[in-house]
Amino acid sequence: MRKIFNRRQVLVAVAAVLLGSAPAVAGTGDVVVDALRRMSLEEKVGQLFVTYAYGATVDASDPASVAANRRQHGVDNAQQLIARYHLGGIIYFAWSGNTANPAQVAELSNGIQRVSAVPALISTDQEHGVVSRIGAPATLFPGNMALGAARDPGSAATAARIAGRELRAMGVNQDFAPVADVNVNALNPVIGVRSFAEDPELTARLVEAQVRGYEGSGVSATAKHFPGHGDTAVDSHTGLPVIGHSREEWERLDAPPFQRAIEAGVDSIMTAHIVVPALDPSGDPATLSRPIITGILRDRLGYDGVVITDSLGMAGVRQKYGDDRVPVLALKAGVDQLLMPPNIDLAHNAVLKAVRDGELTERRIDQSVRRILRMKAERGLFGGQFADPARLPELVGTAQHKQAAQEITDRTTTLVRNALLPLRTPPASVFATGWGTTADPVPHRLAAAVGRRSTTANALVTGANPTQATIEQAVAGARAAELTIVATNKAWTDVGQQDLVRALLATGKPVVVIAVRDPYDIAYFPQAQTYLATYSHTEVSVESAVRVLYGENAPVGKLPVTIPVAGDPSTALHPFGHGLTWEG
Repeated sequence: MRKIFNRRQVLVAVAAVLLGSAPAVAGTGDVVVDALRRMSLEEKVGQLFVTYAYGATVDASDPASVAANRRQHGVDNAQQLIARYHLGGIIYFAWSGNTANPAQVAELSNGIQRVSAVPALISTDQEHGVVSRIGAPATLFPGNMALGAARDPGSAATAARIAGRELRAMGVNQDFAPVADVNVNALNPVIGVRSFAEDPELTARLVEAQVRGYEGSGVSATAKHFPGHGDTAVDSHTGLPVIGHSREEWERLDAPPFQRAIEAGVDSIMTAHIVVPALDPSGDPATLSRPIITGILRDRLGYDGVVITDSLGMAGVRQKYGDDRVPVLALKAGVDQLLMPPNIDLAHNAVLKAVRDGELTERRIDQSVRRILRMKAERGLFGGQFADPARLPELVGTAQHKQAAQEITDRTTTLVRNALLPLRTPPASVFATGWGTTADPVPHRLAAAVGRRSTTANALVTGANPTQATIEQAVAGARAAELTIVATNKAWTDVGQQDLVRALLATGKPVVVIAVRDPYDIAYFPQAQTYLATYSHTEVSVESAVRVLYGENAPVGKLPVTIPVAGDPSTALHPFGHGLTWEG
């Protein structure tokens, strides 16, 4: 494997400063050296940690947020959390009350920066598609596998550039995207449509495009999950996956997207809580593996940017060692940022103790802090840049951005099978049913889109794993309509959804099946004759699917993965690159 030299390595003078082997030079190096010189050991250790706080504001005082923060962190709010542990970063989630709307996010970001002695990295997992922490009115794209279906690096770059601009406008300066995993396992429970494709080269091209798009907009990109989480049937949130790839297979299948991200100058790379015996036979997860993080990522691939762990609260990193050992071992492996330890006080003190006991040196801590500070400086965070709430309407969720999202998504919809489309004569009545939730009633959104085309449309949300009574209700609705549209979401894991589709097909009435997440669902009801894959259930994805139904757009997406026969992963039901269309 060739050693990669990226744009940071060209900055020899700055790199020398950061490694402590040359006097400071003007610019980024000066800022970093000055900031590091002012820090105590406790403050340096704090820079290594990124975690969450409950609440919509930095000084949240509402009873629910205060109670949650006290229970989890022993403080009232983010301001106290930052002060106590000198945190280097904060991560946003909807479930922690951080992402209600763009104005609130911007104010929270500004509050965090105001109370941070060193500018904070403010991050989130805005992958788009099925993982989006900030919702509408921010512009939402259909996610990675949809972009893989479009096969267009320009579209991928545009999506990342728009997403990055909107994040930066809200004060978010680090996005934990793009996913660089190559999804070669159709039974992967945790990656799936978060991956661009099963093809390493296609994935690498799109990863590179998104890294350049995000970072060109002023947001640090994060390629994840190194050394590659694409071939697992175990979710590292709940277990410890073991990847059986040989070293040659890893270099051929998993490494290329990370190599390309490094060549593009990616600011950060996130580790995976997976065991890869061919890369490290010790049984340690990659996050804690020096042979993988230092030996391969640092030395072989030449990566000198920030390495961040996946959440340290996940089961995959907690099975072999205690929560006090995990952060220390991650740092010894070569990691820089420690994400979401289950007990911030325990983790922070464990790292301090390791330094004081000599297990870790302060020089080693300085090495990681320098990388973190350098990333902050390169993103302009030492310039006192705050979000401007007054400008949000012209920067976030604009008509131009949403039009771009729709145009990109229209090139992703994939027609896998077809016996009905386009609808030359619009049906007088349509019944939309299938997967959806109270918060995201996909069948109702499908019905609304159909209704805008002057068709009477009714809807029934059956949810995940519908009961027999619910299936019978859906069948009655199908029998009363000229056309049924049924949405599926990971039906390959859900017998109830499989039974629903089969029952609808058994009515003999025309049925269109739309997989609004994994394209693999068709293998579990192969009798379906008209089947679309949208890879997501965002507004733009639903609209694109309906445009194909009515012949307003010709489908042009191509499968970025193979759909195998159910129970026979070595046999293709529909191959990589398959996709039907008609003349526009």
